[in-house]
Amino acid sequence: MEALLTPGNIVVALIVLAALIVGGRKIFGGIQGSSSCCGARDVQPRRRRVQIEDTDENNYPYQADLLIGGMSCEGCVQTVEAALCSLPGIWATVDLKQTEAHIRSKHPISLPELEAAVKSAGYYVAKI
Repeated sequence: MEALLTPGNIVVALIVLAALIVGGRKIFGGIQGSSSCCGARDVQPRRRRVQIEDTDENNYPYQADLLIGGMSCEGCVQTVEAALCSLPGIWATVDLKQTEAHIRSKHPISLPELEAAVKSAGYYVAKI
C-alpha cells in the first residue's frame, strides 16, 4: 500500500482528478445550455434577424459608426444587428473583428436611441 502513495503517484492522481473536473464541466455545461459563448447572457429574448428590404445605400443619407462592447461571437453580431435594424429607417451591419456597427439611416441619427437599442440587446456602446 505504501508503494501507491508515493509523491509522484499523488501528483499524477491530482492531475487526473483536475482533468476529470474540467472535462465534466465542459460536457455537462454543453448539455445544459447553448453552445454559444453568449448563451448565459440571454436576459433579453433572442431577437430574430431583421430582413432589410431597401439595401440601396443611396437611400440612406445619414451614417454613423459605433464601437460595440461585449460581443464575442457571430450570435452576438446577429443580436446587435437585429436590435439596431428593428429601429425605423435603420440599416446596420456589425463587424465582430472590428467590434463596430456601421449604421445607415434614412432620418437624422439619434445616438441615444441607437445606444438604447444596443443596451437593450445586452451590449454597450464603447465609444460614440
